[in-house]
Amino acid sequence: MHWLDARGPYLKHELPALLLGVLTVFCGTVAHASPALIDDRGTAVALLPVPQRIVSLLPSLTESVCALGQCDKLVGVDRYSDYPPRVRSLPTVGGGLDPNIEAIVALRPDLVLVASSAPGTERLRALGLRVMALEPKDSANAQRVLFTLGQLLGVGTAKALVQAMEADMQAAIAQVPPRARGQRVYFEISPGPYAASTSSFLGQTLQRLGLKNMVEGSLGPFPKINPEMVVRAQPDVIMVGDSSADAMQTRPGWSKLTALQNHRVCAFGKQEADVLVRAGPRMAQGAALVARCLQNLYGEPSTPAIKKASAP
Repeated sequence: MHWLDARGPYLKHELPALLLGVLTVFCGTVAHASPALIDDRGTAVALLPVPQRIVSLLPSLTESVCALGQCDKLVGVDRYSDYPPRVRSLPTVGGGLDPNIEAIVALRPDLVLVASSAPGTERLRALGLRVMALEPKDSANAQRVLFTLGQLLGVGTAKALVQAMEADMQAAIAQVPPRARGQRVYFEISPGPYAASTSSFLGQTLQRLGLKNMVEGSLGPFPKINPEMVVRAQPDVIMVGDSSADAMQTRPGWSKLTALQNHRVCAFGKQEADVLVRAGPRMAQGAALVARCLQNLYGEPSTPAIKKASAP
């Protein structure tokens, strides 16, 4: 006889009570569990208590915190976070790829914001810190990150901010000259060269502005490009940081690019480039920078700009 059969009388009378007790404990645990959000690494991050001391290790997340009106809660940032200007006076704790764990811990944060691929995340969690991994890799995710941060920070300004961003984007779209629409663009984000493809948030912005990106998304969001491919593709417009614009002339075969010959180049300064390459609350400002350059190249738009909404 199996031992369960031998204990039949006990199970008959005691098992229901035992199950009831287990269920009561489980329900009590669930009822008192802290609400949580799932971050981009698949980790549950507690919503409570509302963070008061935040360290951000990604410039776009730093900007997002401030755009949500919570800049005062930042106590440390990565070395590349420089906007808004007020964050430049905060302690720096390394970069997203080389965080200074000791410096972060010394700031006693109750929330650390990191990119989903950032090293050191698990070590920070092992030290007892609440870490939220978020990485806005495209336009939709940039909006999602704002809503997630709004929940995490206990503020209700994300919806109005996203609506203002969209209004500003529509204003930028309206400023693109008709002659520029449909033009094929090569957008170089850094020497290498590395370019923004159709699958990147920059590629999505170019598409919304009515431009055609010559770099296919199948290569990845920001692939390293064979310079000869650009020569073969003959883009109508080249967009690049001004520090790399002069170097283009010396690349083999690039003197044959009609875009360079016809001076159809948008060269963005460092501050402008920072706006363009960050998938955060200033994406519409980046679109406006592109539209302004296209005006210089192709003339003014035929329709007036849509009135911009004000962010909270």
